[in-house]
Amino acid sequence: MITPVLDLKGTGELQAHLSKAASIIDAGGLVAFPTETVYGIGCRCRSDSIRRLDQVKGRAAEKRYTLHIADKSGLSDYVPHLPLRVRKLIDRAWPGPLTVVFELDRSALGQQRERLGEEVFDILYRDSSIGIRCPDHVIATVLLRLTRHPVVAPSANPAGLVAPADVAGVLQHLDGQLDLVIDGGPCRYGRSSTVARITAGQIQVIREGVYKEGQLVDWGRVRLLFVCTGNTCRSAMAEGLCRHYLAEALGCNVDQLEDMGYSVISAGIIEVGGLPASAGAQAACAARGVDLSMHKSRVLTAQLIRDSDLIFVMDRSHRSAVLDLEPAAAPRCMLLDEQGPIPDPIGQPAEVFDRCANQIQAAIERRIKELVL
Repeated sequence: MITPVLDLKGTGELQAHLSKAASIIDAGGLVAFPTETVYGIGCRCRSDSIRRLDQVKGRAAEKRYTLHIADKSGLSDYVPHLPLRVRKLIDRAWPGPLTVVFELDRSALGQQRERLGEEVFDILYRDSSIGIRCPDHVIATVLLRLTRHPVVAPSANPAGLVAPADVAGVLQHLDGQLDLVIDGGPCRYGRSSTVARITAGQIQVIREGVYKEGQLVDWGRVRLLFVCTGNTCRSAMAEGLCRHYLAEALGCNVDQLEDMGYSVISAGIIEVGGLPASAGAQAACAARGVDLSMHKSRVLTAQLIRDSDLIFVMDRSHRSAVLDLEPAAAPRCMLLDEQGPIPDPIGQPAEVFDRCANQIQAAIERRIKELVL
């Protein structure tokens, strides 16, 4: 048997042509299609179809396959919670040549098992994780959008051989073993996607491909900004306490946060910079294991605001000052304590600074858990 080839090179109206291909996959068939990296074999997430795919690929049954999705908005159907750093990475890298292995906790796994059903869950989730890719190729996007079942798509070659970047390479080894091959011309990159594992919000490259590790780390960097009036009391304490909390949550030292992909800074709305943290702020933070002795106040600028993913302010006057400088920051700028303003302790006795530090610390723990981690 010769595998039929559907030539779609230069074709503009794809949906009508690809409906048949999607129907073949949904009926349990195997369809090779182009992505921006290499050609893949589309296969529905059903046990009988996966067994056939294993035979064609010559792979052991315990090997995992990567889910392919048409649009990054579909990620939430398979990974219910995404830390801010991962959301940033996905927004920048998808659609594109990046496969992400997401680790899920027990609660999320139970939720997915119930939602997807036992059969699909067992195919997609192995060792508490799932691999997902969102290809950047119009044929792949339309085909995946038309299928009714979740689709995995390993490279279109037997295990151990070079992944093909054109139809000739697919047919060289798999002619007669597939139900259809879609010819979209040569793949843009002709090499495999980068594979990165996400563990507790951290990005670890386990196979470098088109994207380099440095790119992924930079794309996923989270920048937090705390703002008060002079940047010597409240926002200075918030910066220090946030660094301390993040380091504990990520299991690293405070001076390793930048390497872990997190940048935490603070600034004040008045035009005075270079001042140390107040004695009261230093003492309140020292009691909580945080050293502010090296802090120097910073003046808030529009560039600092533009560079920040989240801006936390102490009261509404600070939010107004932020938005006067950069109105587009409104969705990213919020009160640190959603329950109300954090009063300025400047010039007050130690117990006032202590109450202020307690309020800031509690608010940071809530906000960082909710919005970042």
